[in-house]
Amino acid sequence: MARRAECRPQPSGAAGRLEVLAGRPLRVADVALFYGERSGGIRTYLREKAAFAERTMALDHHVVVPGRIERHDGGWHELRALRVAASNGYRIPLGVGALKATLRTIEPDVVLLHDPFWAPLGVAETAHELGARVIAVHHGSGELNAAGVPGPQRLYLPAFRAWIRHAYARADGVMSVVDPRRDSGRRAALPLRFGVDPAFRPRPALPRRPHVLYAGRLGREKGVFELLEAAARARGPWRLHLVGTGPAERALAARARRLAIAGRVLFLPWVSDRPRLSRLYAEASCVAMPGAHETFGLVALEAAASGANVVACETAPSAALVGDLAETFAPGDATGLLAAIERARRRDPDLRAAAELASAHSWERAFEDELRDLGRLCNR
Repeated sequence: MARRAECRPQPSGAAGRLEVLAGRPLRVADVALFYGERSGGIRTYLREKAAFAERTMALDHHVVVPGRIERHDGGWHELRALRVAASNGYRIPLGVGALKATLRTIEPDVVLLHDPFWAPLGVAETAHELGARVIAVHHGSGELNAAGVPGPQRLYLPAFRAWIRHAYARADGVMSVVDPRRDSGRRAALPLRFGVDPAFRPRPALPRRPHVLYAGRLGREKGVFELLEAAARARGPWRLHLVGTGPAERALAARARRLAIAGRVLFLPWVSDRPRLSRLYAEASCVAMPGAHETFGLVALEAAASGANVVACETAPSAALVGDLAETFAPGDATGLLAAIERARRRDPDLRAAAELASAHSWERAFEDELRDLGRLCNR
């Protein structure tokens, strides 16, 4: 017999001010296919949420992701999958049976599906049998997916959008930081929120160096090839530091050689240590996030909170959140990208505004607000 999700708010006070189910914390299962040892925003979101749940006991939190072997450790569940992308640690699960069985064991009140590719229709059906609500989290747009495939985007975009609409068909709502209607045909029922770790704070005495920094996945959809073009056009021979890994790393090195700037481009490994990453942000003359298809762009928020001068495409949602701390440019405008970089390199960092930004966007506040939204959803 399926349980019915009948949520009610608990009286205010500490963790108790958040939503609970029948006298216990809301049981939330986050299911994410694109989770790897060196993945970006989704990994950060899930790790921060797990830490928040453990610290506050405000929700009964479960994370279900692919792994090398099947293992279940409290609220952390890894299901056996084959590695397909060594650069980021991505894996493809061996079917959907283990995922459905895990959900039956968890008996969640809410299931958040963080991508449209891990059998979303079947998973939604199983969740509904258990009385759970299903939320499709819209991290990657059709444009973002199409931009990651070599060749003209117009050939792939309709197929990606059709698949997203198909995948979201049985979800009870969509969570997104951007308007998902072009991809899903549905409005966002809940906002997707992000925050910054306390490590990302300005450092007043830190010296600035002349290089430009990019931190993130080295993929075609991230605008890194356009960033190389901007570096090649620059009058001043500033160096470009690329921090991260990804499928385009070799192609980027080859492009740098063709542009005769290989000596100015430094490839650095992915950095997991947050204080060190914050220092890398702050030491650069500016941090560039050139992707035109970001569905949030956590790097811009982290870098700005660290006191760095930021460059971001104007279409990135985090660019609006960062406000005057970022120089922006129009998508597809390589000249505009270079101009934004040069403006950012000339600016003096506004450390006071950076500190205010960091204080206003904590993960604690983001997850408290998210839980209130999920509680209201269960009350319908």
